[in-house]
Amino acid sequence: MATAVSIAAEREHYLNKEYGIRSWLLTTDHKRIALLYLASITFFFFIGGFFALLIRLELLTPAGDLVQADTYNKLFTMHGVIMVFFFLIPAVPAVLGNFLVPLMIGARDLAFPKINLLSWYCYIAGGILVLHAMLTGGLDTGWTFYTPFSTAFSNTAVVEAGLGVFINGFSSILTGLNFIVTIHRMRAPGLTWSRLPLFLWSHYATSVIMLLGTPVIAITLVLVVLERAFHLGIFDPTRGGDPLLFQHLFWFYSHPAVYIMILPSMGVVSEIVTCFSRKRVFGYYFVAMASIGIAVIGFFVWAHHMFVAGMSLYAALIFSILSYLVAVPSAIKVFNWTATLYKGSVSFSTPMLYAFGFIGLFTMGGLTGLFLAALGIDVHVTDTYFVVAHFHYIMVGGTVMGYLGGMHYWWPKISGRLYPESWGRLAALIVFLGFNLTFFPQFILGYLGMPRRYWQYPPEFQVLNVLSTAGSTILAVGYLLPMVYFLWSMRYGKLADDNPWNAAGLEWKTTSPPPTFNFEETPVVTWEAYNYNELPALEEVRVER
Repeated sequence: MATAVSIAAEREHYLNKEYGIRSWLLTTDHKRIALLYLASITFFFFIGGFFALLIRLELLTPAGDLVQADTYNKLFTMHGVIMVFFFLIPAVPAVLGNFLVPLMIGARDLAFPKINLLSWYCYIAGGILVLHAMLTGGLDTGWTFYTPFSTAFSNTAVVEAGLGVFINGFSSILTGLNFIVTIHRMRAPGLTWSRLPLFLWSHYATSVIMLLGTPVIAITLVLVVLERAFHLGIFDPTRGGDPLLFQHLFWFYSHPAVYIMILPSMGVVSEIVTCFSRKRVFGYYFVAMASIGIAVIGFFVWAHHMFVAGMSLYAALIFSILSYLVAVPSAIKVFNWTATLYKGSVSFSTPMLYAFGFIGLFTMGGLTGLFLAALGIDVHVTDTYFVVAHFHYIMVGGTVMGYLGGMHYWWPKISGRLYPESWGRLAALIVFLGFNLTFFPQFILGYLGMPRRYWQYPPEFQVLNVLSTAGSTILAVGYLLPMVYFLWSMRYGKLADDNPWNAAGLEWKTTSPPPTFNFEETPVVTWEAYNYNELPALEEVRVER
């Protein structure tokens, strides 16, 4: 009775609450916080994308005729800092994770709603500091803040930018803590670990990395700030420091951070593939454990970024073997998604097109990662455009494809509206084509020896650079289209059913969009995960409508 009374009281509060800016800035509703993150992350995405466009315009010709060399250094640094720390890392967990984790486990909110809001404020505070640093002279150290350049030689706003990234790190830590406690303690009755959606397994593994890895990069950046401000001898060799210590600390976090970016998108793809093939994910337990395996093994491969930094041959061999080993759980996921599609009732809706794009681009990025794990090849292509292409195939081709696929899949649940399907499919095609035209030529450029981060290059590389710049323009159009028709759909789109995809999962058993309290009553789970054998095919649902 008390529960029913409290739900009724909350419903009354929900129906009568204010919708002004103050109610948003003080909200503890996980769905509203997800939308705050969505607006913030989109803002930073377009800033980082603008810097990328300037970089590609500069590289349209061999001569440095658009910006000066120092400005170019600031452009690729600001692009990297914004995209890595303020878009790629938080995109899926902060937006889709915040919105969906409580819904998927049948909870009314995350375990710590106020801490959830605090995580957004940490993100905004860190972003403001970094933006101020960029507007008052910029940053030229590269997104990696490598020492001793960042501590002793750079004349740019290293301290302010470093503190901004440091504060932003608390956003990841608080989000990871919230997800772990929520998934452990607030699952609906009957929702056992073996029935948990793979989206939640991937976010659980990601949260472990956030909690264990983020403090390391935070402390490392604090040490950079202290050395720069007080001339301490931590990383500067002229003062008795060790610059390789910085690289070990930085990559101990930053390689697992790759999985912070990619694991949530893997969870998204698992949900999409099973829904639009109308089959339970092949090898559910292997896919779930692969997420945990990636999180664990990912902490043991950081030094493959340092093969040319002077480490011993024996250490390099160990890290090379471990780098091959971490590819195994990723390969398991790709194999199991492919097996799920086999003889499935596959529907080529917009989310599924993005899932196909993710599988193709991530596989390409993973295979080229094996090249970089091989000592002989890595020495040849280190600091060339081969590394740039590999990184973007994983991070942009993987993370962003998964993010956009998830946004299209859950947009009816988030907004209560349907987007135009034809425009969604067109955007997915443009993104896939534009991405490959942008980054595939860079593999060739890197193999031929074109170094990254140079603002000039030999004329024989121009044709491939022109192709890459043309592709970036197409890619920009593909990224703009979803924003346009998502905004359009909020006013003019058709009203969405509670479950427009006829998908399995608790999030589809509440209204679209969900109310503040998520569910009228706490759901009880009595079915296995992805019970599509008990649900009609998507085509049958569309005919009924």
